[in-house]
Amino acid sequence: MRFHTRKWVKPGDLNANGTLFGGKVLAWVDEEAALYSIIQLENKKVVTKYMSEINFMSTALEGDIIEIGIDVVKFGVTSMTLNCEVRNKMTRESIVTVDNIIMVNLDQNGNPKAHGKTKIEFVKDRLAKKEKEENA
Repeated sequence: MRFHTRKWVKPGDLNANGTLFGGKVLAWVDEEAALYSIIQLENKKVVTKYMSEINFMSTALEGDIIEIGIDVVKFGVTSMTLNCEVRNKMTRESIVTVDNIIMVNLDQNGNPKAHGKTKIEFVKDRLAKKEKEENA
């Protein structure tokens, strides 16, 4: 799993217990899943269709640094299924896991659209391929 994003837990991120608010961390997970999908599918029009059971395993406190990891479970025709782990950056203790997040690729009218992707691609590889094609 690749951990792309880090967040610093600030006072506004806390619940009444003084720990990281679950709704805040889920908003961060949803945003990270959307960003990851937009980059992989090369389309800004991507939406969350489904999130499986969310497992809160531990918590974070003010001042903690957390990181959000995303991995691809599978590519569908119009969708991509991800899994996610949020963990404490310093201790590596798992805070939240989500086994399945289904993201759907949309066309300009908001309808599901085939994306043609079958594997993870890295932007640096896409750019190198494009440069090679342009120089050929």
